[in-house]
Amino acid sequence: MAEKILEVCAFTLETCIIAEGVGATRVELCDNPLEGGTTPAYGFIRQVMERVNMDVFPIIRPRAGNFCYSTDEYQMMKYDIKACLDLGCAGISVGVQNINGEIDVEGMKRIVDWAGGMQVTCHRVFDTTPDPFTALETLIDCGVTRVLTSGQQSTAPEGSTLLAQLVEQASENIIIMPGAGVKSGNLEQLILSCGANEYHTSARIAVDNPLSYINPKVNDYGKVYVADEIELRAIMSILAKHSFGNALLTNL
Repeated sequence: MAEKILEVCAFTLETCIIAEGVGATRVELCDNPLEGGTTPAYGFIRQVMERVNMDVFPIIRPRAGNFCYSTDEYQMMKYDIKACLDLGCAGISVGVQNINGEIDVEGMKRIVDWAGGMQVTCHRVFDTTPDPFTALETLIDCGVTRVLTSGQQSTAPEGSTLLAQLVEQASENIIIMPGAGVKSGNLEQLILSCGANEYHTSARIAVDNPLSYINPKVNDYGKVYVADEIELRAIMSILAKHSFGNALLTNL
């Protein structure tokens, strides 16, 4: 049994502060939650780096939609990766694919090179590939650190069978991090069924618009999401229960 750790998907600085407060190991910084997350602004990344003392992984995704990028979009990603490196981020979350859905090997290798000393997580582009076992070997060859995956299902609990197979295939060569739909109510069973050591959640809740006047004819307000601190603490308690250190204490 090893230590179980948590990564929190964060769309706001407040979420990062909450995540650090409950003992999460890492945050994945994202903008644009309704589109699955896109590259956060430089100012957001910098402010998070100044305010929290934990691993920060901005997502590198220049737009919504598919993960098959043009030459210009790769250049945008290169600039964003350089900014993350300069700001001292611990890593990035990124993923690229070819028109047939397979991982873009050369593109991924370039990204790992651009990342320098930062870790590279392959995000859920992995779940859109036609053959997850081949994709995993490809990512290992590219030098990727971990894979965020739901086991190619809508949620990680639904994909637990494939997740267990991926954890076994990954061995010590790459980290499998289940994510999507991970909650305190299903986490324990997910741990038991797949055996992963890292887990990803947003535990997000929408914040009410505090404006005293809201024009009902305008739909541009959108939603602001923060992490539910109570839910994150419940998740951390379950992870601690299944961690190596806690097991030692239990046996003393």
